[in-house]
Amino acid sequence: MPSKRRLRWAAIPIAAASLVTIVGCTPTELHGYLPGFTEEGTPATNQTDGIAALWTGSWIAALVVGIITWGLMLWAMVVYRRRRGQTGLPVQLRYNMPIEIFFTTVPLILVIGLFAFTAREQTKIEEPWAEPDVHITAIAKQWAWDFQYDGDEEDNSDAVWTMGIQAQVDADGNVEEGELPRLVLPVDKKITIDLQSRDVIHSFWIIDFLYKKDMYQGHDNSWSFIPTREGTYQGKCAELCGEYHSAMLFEVDVVSNAEYESYLDGLEDDGQTGDINDAYDRLQNLPGTTGAEAEEEGH
Repeated sequence: MPSKRRLRWAAIPIAAASLVTIVGCTPTELHGYLPGFTEEGTPATNQTDGIAALWTGSWIAALVVGIITWGLMLWAMVVYRRRRGQTGLPVQLRYNMPIEIFFTTVPLILVIGLFAFTAREQTKIEEPWAEPDVHITAIAKQWAWDFQYDGDEEDNSDAVWTMGIQAQVDADGNVEEGELPRLVLPVDKKITIDLQSRDVIHSFWIIDFLYKKDMYQGHDNSWSFIPTREGTYQGKCAELCGEYHSAMLFEVDVVSNAEYESYLDGLEDDGQTGDINDAYDRLQNLPGTTGAEAEEEGH
């Protein structure tokens, strides 16, 4: 049998096995083992698929380049190795213009391509909604979070809010989940979150949403997205912001629209209304204390 025919017959089972392997992968495996995906394949937000595709595509490109580079290195080591009986230095080459052009242009093309795909995805992620369904202001502070659900009035008098404290731990060192600041979002709604800082630089990161955004004093950033799967997600500050940075945690609950409206009504019934942006300055959230205890210590 001719060699080409043998190679053709050998390629068929290899291709079939590769196809079966890919089809049998779970959504998590297909997306590079990133968080934000479940077995049924529903992503956490409308942006999660694009971010995961950029991540896995970058790793595939890097792996291909690595395999080629390692292969060429190994080939050079074997073919041009010193053989028994050889002495002295081999023929020295000062330069090879075609190879130097190749080694310059290929990395440049790879870098430009990676930048272009990244810029395209980031532009889609950060494009604001013209008319969001929900507008929220997230305020970072050492070392906790405040969340304000903005209203329709110009002075934000119909807004409601929650003020959080840093993560509390029990005697065994476990974080008490019920004490964490809580951000509630309605599923399948256009969300815009304005990001502000009361003190130093922080970074707003919802892990399963696969995106984070820095928060500065005097410069407000924003993030627009659609949560597409109900559930509870973990959030944290992703910028080293001081001694108790690790305690700057929060929880995100994506719920039905009815549950979301009920939650806002509950905040209004508790009297947590109005605009907190100007009413409150930086809070002293001391580790191991609650908000009330921190206020007492401040007095």
